[in-house]
Amino acid sequence: MNFKRQNKEELSPNLTPLIDIVFLLLIFFMVSTTFTKESHLAINLPEAQGEVADAPKKMVEVIIDMHGQYSVNGQSLISNKLLTLKQAIEKTSQGDRSLPFIITADAVTPHEAVVRAMDAAGQLGFSRLSITSKQSK
Repeated sequence: MNFKRQNKEELSPNLTPLIDIVFLLLIFFMVSTTFTKESHLAINLPEAQGEVADAPKKMVEVIIDMHGQYSVNGQSLISNKLLTLKQAIEKTSQGDRSLPFIITADAVTPHEAVVRAMDAAGQLGFSRLSITSKQSK
């Protein structure tokens, strides 16, 4: 028997509804998305008001400049590492933990440097910690 082949129609799916749904989803996500703008806070450090306190005769004063460099009782340190700072404080205080510990920092000093000085004071056992500020005019 000789059968005649039937011509098959080429089947192609209709993509129009799929494209419509994709465009609707795209429009939905574009409309519902909120755009956030990252911003940085400008912080002005507070100024103190009040009477200037008398400085104690013997104290440990750590001065931090705008670059994060330390000075302990007027002696500049060669490094701004925690170990160097602790050694300088230990040498200055001569083991007396009851001395007032004063931190003086520039207005634009990195926060990390001030926290490092506070950490050094805490690790060495100082309990009388003070932070200086400038007097308002």
